[in-house]
Amino acid sequence: MTHNDLDIFARTLYGEARGEYPKEGPASLIAIANVIMNRLNRGGKYGKTITDICLKPRQFSCWNANDPNRPFLFEETLERNQIFYVCKTIVENVTTGRWPDLTRDSDHYHSKSCRPYWARTGKIKLHLGHHIFYRLD
Repeated sequence: MTHNDLDIFARTLYGEARGEYPKEGPASLIAIANVIMNRLNRGGKYGKTITDICLKPRQFSCWNANDPNRPFLFEETLERNQIFYVCKTIVENVTTGRWPDLTRDSDHYHSKSCRPYWARTGKIKLHLGHHIFYRLD
């Protein structure tokens, strides 16, 4: 993985689940990282690199042009942000296999505040904080 992949990976975690961290701790961030790694391990279906997977349109909403979380991904002070530091640590440990997959091989998730067309009750693997995780493939 390139330095750019790892940076995009950490920014994706930050954009998707930084609000979960104060209540749920690192587990909420680890679970999002697990989904990204599980997609990487699906043989290219979701993208061939971490950057491809994270930036693929309409997959991780924090990267959508109109998403209110997107500006936070580029804040000048982000590198000094404690939660972003935690995200970088999680990326390091998940990509090297030091930390387990909390999601039981999930490849999708969504916020409990919405219900995407692809959500299938029988495919749920984990409820964590404000997210529901699924294995669809």
